[in-house]
Amino acid sequence: MNDKKIAVLIPCYNECKTIEKVVTDFKKELPNADIYVYDNNSTDNTAQIAAKAGAIVRHEYRQGKGNVIRSMFREIDADCYIMADGDDTYPAENAREMAELILTNKADMVIGDRLSSTYFTENKRPFHNSGNRLVRFLINHLFHSKVKDIMTGYRAFSKMFVKSFPILSHGFEIETEMTIHALDKNFLLKEIPVGYRDRPEGSHSKLNTVSDGIKVLRTIFILFREYKPFMFFSLISILLWIISLIMFIPVLIEFFETGLVPRFPTLIVSGVIALFGILMFTCGIILDVVIKKHHQLYELYLNIMNNHLSSKK
Repeated sequence: MNDKKIAVLIPCYNECKTIEKVVTDFKKELPNADIYVYDNNSTDNTAQIAAKAGAIVRHEYRQGKGNVIRSMFREIDADCYIMADGDDTYPAENAREMAELILTNKADMVIGDRLSSTYFTENKRPFHNSGNRLVRFLINHLFHSKVKDIMTGYRAFSKMFVKSFPILSHGFEIETEMTIHALDKNFLLKEIPVGYRDRPEGSHSKLNTVSDGIKVLRTIFILFREYKPFMFFSLISILLWIISLIMFIPVLIEFFETGLVPRFPTLIVSGVIALFGILMFTCGIILDVVIKKHHQLYELYLNIMNNHLSSKK
């Protein structure tokens, strides 16, 4: 592992209370790693403290964690990437194990699973706990997976994953996007339980429970539509057909009883809704073919990238 390049990525916004300890802890656990702190328009002296602690400090002026991760992934070249937050909620002691799983090709993404350890006892925000459970339930059911912690900010990545991951999110929904992308593209995932500790006194979370929670759910909805179009549009078409049947059946019963169709507007509307259902189902079939072709092209792209990376070693 000593001949491999490891980069520790720490996105930061106003973490002057904790950033020195975070940098020091990771330098102790991974003495040969490069520690990168990307300051995201902090109004305190986070950047200065991180630089003094020995980190490589860079700046991302577009606000939002997703924007920071995008710049990190583009600019930094390494064999293994470890991502952690600057709030000292994740223990650096797990970093070596996570890095070994990546460097021995046993995983493309290692997920630091907080929810199986101390998260629910340490975290003092009950809505965050409920939100984590809801997101985990939705992702695992929609994508037929068994990931235990969808939104953890403590992860390790292979170079292949980092350089082929198209980041679309701007904010805290980035972790959800990473997980869904890895599941959809069949990357090898490993989860290891990691300890979690709540923020120390004087350190404040930048996560807004309501607004950021809505963004995460919106991201799940959009990615479900884009990654699973056949299932998405099929569900819409089934709903439209049920509505159409509810409107049509009384008209049909009345026709059998009287031989008349006095409610032509209802019959027409039910027919139009059924037609929309057929269109939605057709859209699902067409987009499913497009997605399968995209998967084929993505696999070819990964093969080309793998050959390129192998030739550089």
